[in-house]
Amino acid sequence: MKILLTGANGYIGMRLLSRLLELGHKVVCAVRDKNRLSIDNRAKTLVDIVEVDFLEDFEPGKIPKDIDVAYYLIHSMTSSISDFDEKEAIAARNFNTYISETHCKQVIYLSGIVNEEKLSKHLSSRKNVEDILYQGNFNLTVLRAGIIVGSGSSSFEIIRDLCEKLPIMITPKWVLTKSQPIAIRDVINFLTGVLGNESTFNQSFDIGGPDVLTYKEMLHQYAKVRGFKNWIFTVPIMTPKLSSYWLYFVTSTSYKLAMNLVDSMKMEVVARDSRLQQLLGLETHSYQEAIEMAFKRIEQNLVISSWKDSIASGQVQEDLEKYIQVPKYGVLKDVQKLAVKDSKRTLDNIWRIGGDTGWYYGSWLWKIRGFFDKLNGGPGLRRGRTHPDKLFPGDALDFWRVLLADKKGKRLLLFAEMKLPGEAWLEFKIDDKDVLHQIATFRPKGLKGRLYWYSVLPFHYFIFGGMIKNIASA
Repeated sequence: MKILLTGANGYIGMRLLSRLLELGHKVVCAVRDKNRLSIDNRAKTLVDIVEVDFLEDFEPGKIPKDIDVAYYLIHSMTSSISDFDEKEAIAARNFNTYISETHCKQVIYLSGIVNEEKLSKHLSSRKNVEDILYQGNFNLTVLRAGIIVGSGSSSFEIIRDLCEKLPIMITPKWVLTKSQPIAIRDVINFLTGVLGNESTFNQSFDIGGPDVLTYKEMLHQYAKVRGFKNWIFTVPIMTPKLSSYWLYFVTSTSYKLAMNLVDSMKMEVVARDSRLQQLLGLETHSYQEAIEMAFKRIEQNLVISSWKDSIASGQVQEDLEKYIQVPKYGVLKDVQKLAVKDSKRTLDNIWRIGGDTGWYYGSWLWKIRGFFDKLNGGPGLRRGRTHPDKLFPGDALDFWRVLLADKKGKRLLLFAEMKLPGEAWLEFKIDDKDVLHQIATFRPKGLKGRLYWYSVLPFHYFIFGGMIKNIASA
């Protein structure tokens, strides 16, 4: 089959793409920026890539006409607190218009469980998108899931952060809300199981794992799998806003996502039936099994995708392509050069920078900078990195975003997403004479920006000088 995959760069999309290619399908990836599709060059030869922004006005001819099935995996919850529901409605309507130009027989939409009478804004938006898609001239199959558990998923990473960092928790009442978590592996099995299956056309199905648990029970079971104990006490005084700040400062989630998650965590998300599971003959994994599988992927460095690599997890909500040309005028720079004896080893060191490896010099200073960035509303260092030694354009890297990762050309370019009175780039490149160039560029915004640069200049002297030496010799 020829399949259109929207949201191909997202957490679900990246994993679904891998499975669809394994099954031998021809996949067309619809992304806003083709340079941000975080797959290797071999995989890129197996797919077609089209650039489509479903929030913009319809442009005829962008989607191939011979599409058989399309996956709709577009969500805007991480990008906004106030108007994400409007954006999701616009995207769904534009999607219907694009698909009307094709021969698409089936659209598969991954939604949320919406069985409560009163829904959160997030779940209400998902239901509204479902209603809009049902108006399209295709057969719609809707899969409604609750919490998705897998390495790199936002739910898993939040639970992981809370349990690993806080053995004793004072929590809001929503931790007593029931949910039906599902393993990411099972979600992918359901998404591919309904592919071309006419018995699922024009129907909506709840999907979930075998366990119905409160969030408190999920936190306890996580600790049990990890081999330690935690204590959780609930209090009625934590408002949604206070709860959001609690999640934001303790976990690696963005504040926008925290606000929208807290709003939904007050709703029970429990499947009404298991019709689809019976129809497809699928066995689902327990919550504990899902956690164990997630850690196997982490330990083997096989995490395919992470919610943190979404553009919406950072401060820059625009097209990153506009930042890839580092400015030459009106900027302040720190330039370091060093001849290297082993360019391959040095390049490997560059590609491992950040995350657990750190920044090669003054790790405690980087942590302090990350702490103050988090206090100021930035991402801090908690996003880490998805892969220990692989980088792709668009990846999150602590409080940086990867703009260019050209290992063959021996160049890595990062753009700062920390809160700054200006814009900052950090570039590493090795020239033909095996000289490592490390260039920090800062474009200040007014006097405040210049004062900031000169105030941190003494630290730059030690940090950047030590960093290039250690990268070359580590």
